[in-house]
Amino acid sequence: MQSMASKISILDVHDVTVAYHRKPVLWDVDLTLTEPCLLGIIGPNGAGKSTLIKAILGLVPLVSGSVQVFGQSVASQRKSIGYVPQRESVDWDFPVNVLDVVLMGTYGNLGWFQRPGATEKAWARQCLDMVGLSDFADRQIGQLSGGQQQRTFLARALAQQADVYFMDEPFAGVDAATEQAIIVLLRKLREQGKTVLVVHHDLRTAPIYFDQVALLNVRLVAAGPTQSTFTDENLHKTYGGRLAILDKLSQAVEAQTRTR
Repeated sequence: MQSMASKISILDVHDVTVAYHRKPVLWDVDLTLTEPCLLGIIGPNGAGKSTLIKAILGLVPLVSGSVQVFGQSVASQRKSIGYVPQRESVDWDFPVNVLDVVLMGTYGNLGWFQRPGATEKAWARQCLDMVGLSDFADRQIGQLSGGQQQRTFLARALAQQADVYFMDEPFAGVDAATEQAIIVLLRKLREQGKTVLVVHHDLRTAPIYFDQVALLNVRLVAAGPTQSTFTDENLHKTYGGRLAILDKLSQAVEAQTRTR
């Protein structure tokens, strides 16, 4: 798949508009990625960040526009796509253990009516080891902490062995140790030639974590390399008067981008 990525766009979002009850929540969004990257989707509450991911994945209908992954429809590229939803959208009371959740990530590579075997279970355990949850394989998912639940779904995405990952606020509600473990893993994915798109809300860490950003507030304000895109001007355009702390952060942001 990576040879394909060198010839055509990894992701091409063209003129995407999404509306809920006739009110646009995304408007004419264009976003193209041609090289593997770690991209943060940044914007205020209600800006359409999660909706953008769901629109790309085909989880919400488009009013207009189109999406392609590696030059083809998303439906035809499901095996190349991994998805980590928001924790709030998951039924944590469902009677399934951690290993079974991670094994779900292997289903796309199995044929019809095939069940995961020893090979898939060994790979699932390896993914759990990568996120530091080897000792929790038999634990019911509802018995985990918020950070452990997030790591479980990250391990499930890893088990898919995808080329493009979409993650909806993976750092929300986790402790500092889990946040650092997640970003280290995401950087490893990027080093392996993967592309990772992350909905993110913390402006302090955004210029440190991501090599590219997309600034969104219903419309796409700006997208590109973090150093040239995550600027005071673009942040003001994205947040307007709602970003009271922006002036205090601007000098720190500038210093962080210079030291990346």
